[in-house]
Amino acid sequence: MTRKIPGRFMEALFVFLMLLLPCTVFPQAKQPVLKGTERVKMFSAQADLKAASPYKDLHWQYIGPTNISGRCTDVEAISPRGGQYTIWVGSATGGVWKSVNEGTTFEPVFDEMPTASIGDIAIDPQNPDVVWVGTGEANIFRSSNAGCGVYKTSDGGKTWDLMGLENTHTIGRIRIHPENTDIVYVASPGHEWTPNEERGLFKTVDGGKTWTRIFYVNQHTGVADLVLDPRDPNTLYATTWERMRLKWNDPRTFADTRNCGVWKSTDGGKTWKEINTGLPAPQHRGRIGVDISLSNPDVLYLLLDNYEIAYKAKPGELDAYGRQKQDVIKGAVVYRTDNGGATWKQVSGLTEETKVYMERHSGTYGWVFGQIRVDPKDENTIFTLGIELHMSVDGGATFKTLDGPHADHHGLWIDPENPNYLLNVQDGGLTISYDKGATWKYPIAELPLAQFYNIAYDFSIPFRVVGSIQDHHSYYGSVDLSRGRDRVRPVAFTNTLGAEGSSHAIDPRDNNTVYSSTFYGALARAEINNYPASRKNLLPVRYADEPRLRGQWVAPTLLSPHNPDIVYHGMQYVMMSRDKGNTWEFISPDLTFNDPKKQGDINYQTIQTLDESPLRAGLLYAGTDDGRIWRTRDGGKAWTELKPKNVPVRWVSRIVASQYDLGTVYMTQTGRRDDDFQVYVWKSVDFGDTWTDISGNIPVGPVNVIREDPVRKDLLYVGTDAGVYVSKDGGARWDVLGDLPFAYVHDLQVHPRDNMIIISTHGRGMFVLDANPVNEKDKMRRQRWY
Repeated sequence: MTRKIPGRFMEALFVFLMLLLPCTVFPQAKQPVLKGTERVKMFSAQADLKAASPYKDLHWQYIGPTNISGRCTDVEAISPRGGQYTIWVGSATGGVWKSVNEGTTFEPVFDEMPTASIGDIAIDPQNPDVVWVGTGEANIFRSSNAGCGVYKTSDGGKTWDLMGLENTHTIGRIRIHPENTDIVYVASPGHEWTPNEERGLFKTVDGGKTWTRIFYVNQHTGVADLVLDPRDPNTLYATTWERMRLKWNDPRTFADTRNCGVWKSTDGGKTWKEINTGLPAPQHRGRIGVDISLSNPDVLYLLLDNYEIAYKAKPGELDAYGRQKQDVIKGAVVYRTDNGGATWKQVSGLTEETKVYMERHSGTYGWVFGQIRVDPKDENTIFTLGIELHMSVDGGATFKTLDGPHADHHGLWIDPENPNYLLNVQDGGLTISYDKGATWKYPIAELPLAQFYNIAYDFSIPFRVVGSIQDHHSYYGSVDLSRGRDRVRPVAFTNTLGAEGSSHAIDPRDNNTVYSSTFYGALARAEINNYPASRKNLLPVRYADEPRLRGQWVAPTLLSPHNPDIVYHGMQYVMMSRDKGNTWEFISPDLTFNDPKKQGDINYQTIQTLDESPLRAGLLYAGTDDGRIWRTRDGGKAWTELKPKNVPVRWVSRIVASQYDLGTVYMTQTGRRDDDFQVYVWKSVDFGDTWTDISGNIPVGPVNVIREDPVRKDLLYVGTDAGVYVSKDGGARWDVLGDLPFAYVHDLQVHPRDNMIIISTHGRGMFVLDANPVNEKDKMRRQRWY
């Protein structure tokens, strides 16, 4: 007897099968996540997962460095000093910190927010408990991260409210109306990597409940800086910045740049007038910082990054990073107006001596700085922030360097009641001066803000960890478990081989020989215990007609797990040495797209990640920054490009060959440089021919690293730009691991002997966590004993 199937059921079955087809027959690429509003929702989901995680009570222990801080972007305080000693510090990637005792101690007050990238801070002039924070570092440095809008606290940082503007990504300045503090202005330069509409100058008249964009140029141009006239707060001066960071170029001015300039409004932003008389031609203007004299508000100063050529670079002349030096531009130039912006005149660099001084002011990256301050009681005393902190007492005609603080300056607060009292932030944290920069209290209690890129470990007792730190080069420290696995103390770190951005590989046989690059993959070798005397550069010399070697900022270097004498190094080629780096073979062709249109002053189209199977010598995987994925089974004799249709073209952040199954390999991708915050985590069981999405329930990216547990086969760890995740079932489900504050986790390792999970964060230093409660290695030992 044949049973008749109803027509409606057949229709439903057909629709169901058609829905399955994209997943089973035609795998689809994941869609990017581009909006800040979506990121806020994603982070809210992470907060829910963290609260429900079975690992929520596990404690991440900060291990240092206690002697190194990190890049800070703004500092604010309450005047006059003496009635109180409150200082607020905004960091590039470590959130907001508050001190109530003038820097003796600090507390983080922004840890549970959906970003730790801070652009600017503003304190309500009528209520010091009301503080506004604009997220998203406006300097768009190589390691900058996008923000998620504007936040406000009304109780001194105990609680925060999101006030909107989530899609701006970067905020350069917040200004509060001094008489009606419900009126707030927010200047946004816009997205770092992509064009966007949500940039310009925004205004609220109701304390942040609603916003109006009151000034806009186009989707490539935002507002970088803003000041209000103290006599009439409806008079505004704004600077526009046309800029975009490319993966192969810094955000400099190009031949078609036309929209960097200065604008003025006298009606609270309803109408605007361009005020550029006396400034360089539009194509030569870069980032512009502005400040107004409180003692004479008709006087304003600009710090303008001038791209007019000062002199040509010589062929073969190298810059500080070992690259061909670019033509030297005029760079930092100070302009002054005495008539409220009607006309400007250049006041710096008018003699040969001061001209050279200002050319060196900002190095090759004036777009990182753009900050200028006027003494609140003296219109002729100004400060400019560049590689060093500079002061002029003659209106910008001459300058002197205020020595003492760390290099690369981003914020300066001058007490309006006592201009001798200065608070300065730079790439080394916070410094304080009581005598207008003649001497400095430095360092302040070290803010734990080190921006690590990587981790390597050795097998010393206690074991050591090493990593590279943005703006500080490479350092190592010891992880001492002698007081208990949950009582690891933070330590000072010691300088070793490597640059600001490097990977490290330590020979496990002597725990002393280390391999690392200086800038952009320039590989060297040294002995940790005899550094720098033992340093030896390793890259082979190239013939003049050979392509120059291109290495990424953190170029991959690894020792073969089968023979530590074998060193692999990734540039645009995979390089292999069989004798500790003394001689080399190029075992791959150029694995990148090598597009001439995408070659600029930043190394791009390079190998970003490289791994060799611990189960089979010569089985190698490589991933590039321009999105290509490769495999060789025979030590480089033949390479196969892996082109799965469901995997998007994105910067490959990590490839890890499994230590358990020969054909299994894991991969992560990051969309940060596409302003994409999607979660890309992949697994292949057929040597990379096909890939399965194992991102599961991880709500927020980008993703920087994946690792297998050295004890349990299906136990995986993932580090993202928000925290650490763990999966016990091969990626089907993920849980938030531990009590880590919001952190950009750039690398993760599990020490196989001591069973400690180590993470390097970009903005909060290094942490460790006892892995025993996760992989139960201690229980396995006891079971074997019995």
